[in-house]
Amino acid sequence: MSNALWKTRQVKNSLAKAMSLFTAVFGLFWLVWILWTTLKNGLPALHLNLLTEMTPPPGETGGLLNAIFGSIFMSAIAVLIGTPIGIAAGTYLSEYARETKLGFCIRFINDILLSTPSIVIGLFVYELMVRQMGHFSAIAGAVALAFLVLPVVVRTTDEMLQLVPNTLREAAQALGIPRWKIVQQVLYRAAMSGIVTGILLALARILGETAPLLFTALNNQYWSTNLLQPMANVPVVIFQYAMSPYDDWHALAWAGALLMTFFVLVLGIVSRTILIKKDK
Repeated sequence: MSNALWKTRQVKNSLAKAMSLFTAVFGLFWLVWILWTTLKNGLPALHLNLLTEMTPPPGETGGLLNAIFGSIFMSAIAVLIGTPIGIAAGTYLSEYARETKLGFCIRFINDILLSTPSIVIGLFVYELMVRQMGHFSAIAGAVALAFLVLPVVVRTTDEMLQLVPNTLREAAQALGIPRWKIVQQVLYRAAMSGIVTGILLALARILGETAPLLFTALNNQYWSTNLLQPMANVPVVIFQYAMSPYDDWHALAWAGALLMTFFVLVLGIVSRTILIKKDK
């Protein structure tokens, strides 16, 4: 190799490293700025009333108790709906349709659903449920969130089961164990940490979704546990209060944004911890 060619490659390598470093710093700069702005505006608004009082009308003080409950309630129902279906579909793709054309088509459609804008999901559930019922409802919001949970769980389950060594399957089959029992007793146990991580990541995604809930659950200023009625939730409260002209509502919006950021951060740390323990 000539000296000129070596120097040219050195220069190109240095330029590539510099550009990579610049793009990484550029992305981190905006992330840190967003987090700093959320902390700066959200921390002064944090107080005990957030967890003990309902969302207030204009000109009064209050908290986010009903909104926090609504977000947790609808997210829990969404996970309960989407997780079993997603695990079953991921199991089918991994164990029964791994190399088939049908499996390829299902994976392709699942990837499309995974990247579908959440507002499209909200409009779909609006037409499917809200218009038929004649009013907004918490169950419609939970179904919309379940559609967002489903593709994440399907993809994670499929990939985690495919990572299980075939020797485990062969050993279990050599003992005469039925295939469904191999999946239940062997494969699920081996892939459980990865599947749980996917469920937690799906939960972290839906906790901050606003668009689907605007078209389905909408909002409710009061405490409600009725699945057939509108229900308060933190993302929609943040959106509505941030757009209002009232300073008290702005403070609650920042406090809600900080709480959501904290919840998502905790879920992210937990999921990463589970994966690290699995790798060890």
